[in-house]
Amino acid sequence: MNHRLEIKNDKGYKLNAYLDLPANQKPAHYAIFAHCFTCNSNLNAVRHISAELAANGFGVVRFDFTGLGESEGTFAESHFSANVSDLIAVFQHMKTYYTPPVLLIGHSLGGAAVIAAAERLPELRAVATIGAPSKVDHVRKLLTLQEPAGQDDRDWEVNIGGRPFLINKTFLEEMEKTDLQAILGRLHKPILFMHAPGDNIVSIDNAQVLYSSASHPKSFISLDNADHLLRLRKDSLYAAKIIAAWVSRYVPEMHNQMLTTSGEQLVGHLNLKENKFTTALQTEHHSFISDEPVVIGGEDLGPSPYDYLSAALAACTTMTLRMYAERKSWPLEEIYVYITYARKHEQDMGNGSAAPAHLETFSKKLLFKGNLDESQKKRLCEIAAKCPVHQTLSLPVHIETSLLA
Repeated sequence: MNHRLEIKNDKGYKLNAYLDLPANQKPAHYAIFAHCFTCNSNLNAVRHISAELAANGFGVVRFDFTGLGESEGTFAESHFSANVSDLIAVFQHMKTYYTPPVLLIGHSLGGAAVIAAAERLPELRAVATIGAPSKVDHVRKLLTLQEPAGQDDRDWEVNIGGRPFLINKTFLEEMEKTDLQAILGRLHKPILFMHAPGDNIVSIDNAQVLYSSASHPKSFISLDNADHLLRLRKDSLYAAKIIAAWVSRYVPEMHNQMLTTSGEQLVGHLNLKENKFTTALQTEHHSFISDEPVVIGGEDLGPSPYDYLSAALAACTTMTLRMYAERKSWPLEEIYVYITYARKHEQDMGNGSAAPAHLETFSKKLLFKGNLDESQKKRLCEIAAKCPVHQTLSLPVHIETSLLA
C-alpha cells in the first residue's frame, strides 16, 4: 500500500516520491531509500526492498532525484551534492509531517549519498548501503565524455549504458572532492554494508574500503551471486530481510500486538492516545488498518471505511462472476470492477419523490477480458447484481449495538 507525497527540494523542484506503508499497522518507524545512479524509484529492486520493509512495519519513502524519473529539474542539475540535498529535503518533509526517519538506505551511488547525508541528520539512527562505491568519482568510469554541449563549456554530454545525458562541471568537480572515507570515520552511527562479490559495476573492494573506514558499530553482509542492480527478486527480498533484522537492534522495539476477535468475526481498535483515526482491524487470520484522508484530519495510512465497503462489493462481485463463468465454461480471463460511492438526491435519481431525501449510491462498472460475446457479457452483468455483498447492501440492514462490560 502506498501513496504519493508532495515534496519540494531546496531549489523548489517537486520530487516524485511515494510512501510505502504496512498493510496491517501504523508504521512503527520510517526509512528513506536512495536509488542508484540514473535509476529511479520504480526500479524493481527499489520496489521489492521497500515493500518487504513495509511488511516488517516500516513506512518507506522512495523518490526520484532531481532530473530523474518523474521529478522536476534536469539531469545536469543532479550532481552529488544535489542528491544529498534532495535526501535531506525528503528527511525534513517526513520529520515535519510524520516522524523523523530512523534509517537511510542507499543503492550504488545512492549509498554514497546516504553516507554523506547521514552526518547532517542527528535524529537518524542507522544507515544501510547496497553495492556502494568507496569514492564518488567511481562514477567517472561509467561516463563516456563527449564534446561540450554548449559554447560556454559548462554542460557535457555523457553516455551511460547507451543513453545520452547532460551533466555540468559541478557534477564532475564534486565527484573529486567528496571524501566518503573521512565522513565514515566521524559518522559514529550504526552502518551496514551489503555487497555482492561478483559485482562487475562496483567491485567488492569498495566494500572493504568503506568497512575499514567506518567506526563501530558496523556490519558487512555478502549478497553472494546477486548482480549490481539486484535484478532477481529473491536477491532484493533477501537484502530487505537482512536490513530489517539488522536495524531492529538500533531502533526502539516495534510493537505490533495481535488483536483477538474474542469469538467474533472482526475486531476494530483505536488508541486515542496514539492516533487520530487510524484504526487497527483484525479477523481470525488477517490484520489491516483503516484511516481517513489528511483533508479531514486523518493520516491517510490506510483505506477509509467507505473504501473498504466499496472494496467488499468489488471483491464479492469478481468472485461471484468467476464461479459463474467457470460453471458455464465461458472464456472469461480477467474482471475489472470499478466502484464509486456517493450520496445522491432522490430527485436527481428520477424517483419523482417530492421529499428532500438522499440515497446511498454505489456505481458499479464492469470490464471483462476474454473472448466473450455480447449475450455472455450481458448475463455476467446480471449475475454481478446477485453477489452476496450486493444483495446485503440492497436490503434493509439491522445493526445490533451492545456494551461489553
